[in-house]
Amino acid sequence: MPTDSRATAAALLPLVGGPANVLSVAHCMTRLRLGLADPSRADEEALRAVPGVLGLVVDGGSYQVVLGPGVVGPVTAAFEELAGRSTAAGELAALGAELKGARQRRNATPVKTALRRLAAVFVPLIPALIGCGILAGVNGLLLNSGLLPWLTPALAAVASGFMALIAVFVGVNTAKEFGGTPVLGGAVAAIVVYPGVAKVTAFGVTLAPGQGGVLGALAAALLATYVEKWCRGRVPAALDVLLTPTLTVLVAGLATLYGLMWAAGAVSTAIGTAADWLLSTTGAFAGLVLGGLFLPLVMLGLHQALIPIHTTLIEQQGHTVLLPILAMAGAGQVGAALAVYVRLRHDASLRTTIRSALPAGLLGVGEPLIYGVSLPLGRPFLTACVGGAAGGAFVGFFAMLGDQVGATAIGPSGWALFPLLAGNRGWGTLLAIYAGGLLTGYAVGFAATYVFGVTDHVKAAAGSGRPTPDPSGTPKPSRAG
Repeated sequence: MPTDSRATAAALLPLVGGPANVLSVAHCMTRLRLGLADPSRADEEALRAVPGVLGLVVDGGSYQVVLGPGVVGPVTAAFEELAGRSTAAGELAALGAELKGARQRRNATPVKTALRRLAAVFVPLIPALIGCGILAGVNGLLLNSGLLPWLTPALAAVASGFMALIAVFVGVNTAKEFGGTPVLGGAVAAIVVYPGVAKVTAFGVTLAPGQGGVLGALAAALLATYVEKWCRGRVPAALDVLLTPTLTVLVAGLATLYGLMWAAGAVSTAIGTAADWLLSTTGAFAGLVLGGLFLPLVMLGLHQALIPIHTTLIEQQGHTVLLPILAMAGAGQVGAALAVYVRLRHDASLRTTIRSALPAGLLGVGEPLIYGVSLPLGRPFLTACVGGAAGGAFVGFFAMLGDQVGATAIGPSGWALFPLLAGNRGWGTLLAIYAGGLLTGYAVGFAATYVFGVTDHVKAAAGSGRPTPDPSGTPKPSRAG
């Protein structure tokens, strides 16, 4: 394990209250996520000053230290090792579960809880979507160029297999998340893609394999979970192993065939139609709104609601036309960070943070720049949104002209999205439009921040190392660094 990772972990542990205050340790792409028994024992100012720390976020019961991609994994492993050496694991786990549950009950709202659980169903699928999406793009280039004709059928099979059965994976994850038996959720969701449904008629219409897509699979597995739980409490223990799975598959399966597939199919079709209409009719305006609001949506956690929409569009059309527009928010963020770097020449600490976080920002991982730079300063966050709006309007304008740019997978953005581009034009055209949007986002985000975002008050806030109230009335999160 790298020495720097151990040193960073060793520096962080006492500043969050020591091993006895740590209830859980986990990490995502950029953040070390800690469950703390008493968050007030964490020394925020000292944590921000640790080399390599790009910011802090407190979200419900989770205390998050922003470290950046490639760094957070080794630091988390070292942190777990150091914390584990000094804790009584059994007692700590019991106490952690109790306190974490209490905090979640206090902080959870119905909307946040629903979105968090929805994300838990779809986020685990993203690596497969990315891998298969890139292979599909490579296969498309080979087909268009006439190269390696002996390889393209095999690549098509490898790239398409997951998408053909994605409903099953959604069913498994749904049952797992909502407390059912995963394999029963997958069994019911598999009905959606089974070819034999073409022999079934519902509401006077013959069903089609795949009708309803991931939304139908989600609804089917959710119903199966509720049926299973109902059976568990009523079926005698001696018959539970036989009757519960049988009734779960039967009841949820028939409901899927004679209701859920039809309803989910109508919703899925409406989503595709609405996305196409929105961009072809109001593309520039829609791009401006979506690109400008995406960063605030991420801050509120509401962006998770878009995951099933993206997945539905990919399943229906082979790509999502929304992701390239939303990716422009990251471009505005990069432009804003560069302007802060240029304007605040004497703030060595902030400039070091920007240099560390900028490569990740260019690849579409915006959290280090958000929490380490723009959000604590306030106005640069708003001007970053302006840059995102401009880039989104650029891409949306071409959608109005009939040039739709989409992505074959969700997750990557920024430069990392180039291999996943797809649409109704050649790859060169798609690349030019998307690159033009990024450049527009960079330029407008930089210009807006350079002119309007770095005021004397922002300079003072940067120099103090902490967010302070802004005379303009712009709210500053007191604990989101």
